[in-house]
Amino acid sequence: MSKKPSAPQADTQTIASLTATRARIESLLPTLGPAAQRIGEFVLRNAERVVHMSVSEVAEQTDSSEGSVVGFCKTIGAKGFQQLKIALAQELVQPVQYIHEDLATSDSTGAVVSKIFHSNIQTLQETSSVLDVGSLEQAVQAIRAARRVEIYGIGSSATIAEDAYYRMLRIGLNAVAVTDSHIQAISASRTGPDVAVLTISHSGSSYETVLATRLAKEAGARTICITNFGKSPIHAYTDILLYTMARETRFRTEAMTSRLAQLAIIDTLIACLALADSDRSVATLKSTFDVLSLKRY
Repeated sequence: MSKKPSAPQADTQTIASLTATRARIESLLPTLGPAAQRIGEFVLRNAERVVHMSVSEVAEQTDSSEGSVVGFCKTIGAKGFQQLKIALAQELVQPVQYIHEDLATSDSTGAVVSKIFHSNIQTLQETSSVLDVGSLEQAVQAIRAARRVEIYGIGSSATIAEDAYYRMLRIGLNAVAVTDSHIQAISASRTGPDVAVLTISHSGSSYETVLATRLAKEAGARTICITNFGKSPIHAYTDILLYTMARETRFRTEAMTSRLAQLAIIDTLIACLALADSDRSVATLKSTFDVLSLKRY
């Protein structure tokens, strides 16, 4: 098996030093190979689109591979595609947009409240519109048929994975959340056909979660992923896709509204699982409520 590229690591110094990104690309363009030239030209013509796109989407648009896109990024001084997006965003946006892309520095507290809540409501409405009921039903069936459920998440997705684990535990499912990348890889490689894996990844491009999902898929597990709408590397290793629709990937590496969308899908998934086996779920909820009551005054 060919060796996989090493995981892109966050490096604020590299991001900070990658200035004049488009000028760098223009300067290097004549020296690049055909595939890299296509990628460079596409980035120059579509910089504002690129900061919204995944590495898979850029590869498709430029008739190249994901590896070629990552290689192009390294040629211009970035460690990976995510850092290229951040560098482009730094050239394209106002600093306040790193807080939230709808905000302006002159906004009053009332305006901030209105904009943030509107953005969150819009995210939930759009996620509802792209969430496929058939895929949700398949996810419910896969989890119910599994002997064990493993839930993977890294970074901001780790807290969502922990919440999903807690919710599954409350309705009597045999589940575990794995949020350490090394343990994810080991655990995923030891799954099998009687295990369902739920991966939570907003970008679908995080090396650690893509690797864990791939290892689980290769081991025979049924793989489910909650990820943002659009193509990404994790699709290749996922049996069932549950899409969110959050638009903040343009300026930030850490999702904000996407967490609300992910939690809404988790809520829906848990409710469907509980209804599918309502007697057991209600009995387990009652018993766990009694246990939790001991922890309250």
